[in-house]
Amino acid sequence: MLGILLILNHTSFSQIKVSGRVYDVTQQKPLEAVSVMSTSGRGVATDENGRYTIMVSEKDSIWFSYLGKPTPKFPVATISNTQNFEIALHVNISDLKKVIVMPRNYRADSIQNRKDYAKAFNFRKPNLESLTSIGPSGGVGLDINEFIRMFQFGRNRRMEAFRDRLEREEIEKYIDYRFSRPLIIKITQLRGAELDTFIRWYRPTLEFTESTTDYEFQSYIKKCFLNYRRYKLMMGDAKKEEE
Repeated sequence: MLGILLILNHTSFSQIKVSGRVYDVTQQKPLEAVSVMSTSGRGVATDENGRYTIMVSEKDSIWFSYLGKPTPKFPVATISNTQNFEIALHVNISDLKKVIVMPRNYRADSIQNRKDYAKAFNFRKPNLESLTSIGPSGGVGLDINEFIRMFQFGRNRRMEAFRDRLEREEIEKYIDYRFSRPLIIKITQLRGAELDTFIRWYRPTLEFTESTTDYEFQSYIKKCFLNYRRYKLMMGDAKKEEE
């Protein structure tokens, strides 16, 4: 047991930084927003210069995904230069069709996000109950894979933190979807800095956002706008008195 723990602890802390650039098929033009993912659950995206950096373990594999098309997985152990791992995807920027920007569909985006990061969303920390498995003959035994995962403390913490961050981002996107700028502008006619202030002051909670109908939600925005105008008038009167 001590030997297994020492091996697993060493593995969990043996991190490697893989970085490089992603190009199109011509190997001349860098690609932005390419997903770079690892089998341990980490994920990053390339910047406007096609650059990326991802922390992985020696036993990880990484792969790239662009426009919904993933590449094969590359074992980290076989990458000769982890500081400059460059790859060209079978995409020609000059051949890309004209993109028409459509209004965001929150539900479609959320479903796709759940699919892309299913491993992280579905992650559950191994426990004693998950250590047992039922064999083909009906006997109960020890699930060795779950046993190993139980002691991968570093990996479990990273996966839990990544899952929690994805869930927080999903909550914020849902609130943004309902408490949207176009809807607020339509009701209040606010613009610019005043609109930003209004959104910051009156952003609703998740519980309220989930429990209200569209009519109730719009009524909430109208009431908040009345309060906002009263506050602005009061502050204006106070400023006049000081002058």
